[in-house]
Formats: sequence, structure tokens, C-alpha cells
Amino acid sequence: MAIFNIFKKKKPVKTKTEFGMPIGKQIKKAPLKKKEALTARLLKEPHISEKATRASEEGKYIFRVYKDANKSEIKKAISGLYGVTVKEVNIINIKTKTKLLKGMKGKKSGYKKAIVTLEKGHKIEILPH
Repeated sequence: MAIFNIFKKKKPVKTKTEFGMPIGKQIKKAPLKKKEALTARLLKEPHISEKATRASEEGKYIFRVYKDANKSEIKKAISGLYGVTVKEVNIINIKTKTKLLKGMKGKKSGYKKAIVTLEKGHKIEILPH
């Protein structure tokens, strides 16, 4: 079978990255602080609605989070950012919805939200008075 090896094309050796920089000399980004890195990667924004406002009176706060966030990471991020002890985290995936507007189909993007229950006596100030 060595006869057919002459017909195979050899792949060129890659010496540069897709940005044109030589391999091994890539730019390193400055690392974020641990608290900033966790929250910047997980939490998008607090979810503000009438239902969320009523839930905050019971010690439950609702946040929109990124799709790849899980319960333990969210728990660490909330306790690190706001300095409170988190009792429980529940996650809800809101699916995409198909909408019609002037005869054209479109999609309303889905998202993931986390309901964070705090220990008694702890509060988060989301909206200033």
C-alpha cells in the first residue's frame, strides 16, 4: 500500500494563528478578580416584575442568568457579590416562542432565570428607593 502514499497530499504545518500571530506568542488577557469573573460569567441582570417584587418580600430574588450557569455557581456568585447566605437556588428555562408580526414569523429568544432564596434576616437591595 505504500504506492498510494504518493497521491496523498501533505497538510501544511500551521505556524500562525487565525489572527496572524505566531503560535506560542498569543496575547494573554489580564485575569479578572475571582468575584468579578464569577458574576460576569453567570449573572446578567435582576429580573424585575410584579411577581418578582412580591417574591422579594418573602426573601426570594429572581435573576436572569446565562444558559451554562448551574445552581452551585449561582449560589457562590450571589453570596460573593451581595455578601448574603443563600439557602436555595431554583432554575427555570424559559423556551423560545414563535411570534407573528405583520405576516412574518419570528422568534422571541428564550432565557434562563434563577430564583434565589435567602436565609431569614438577609436582604438584597436591587432597586434603590
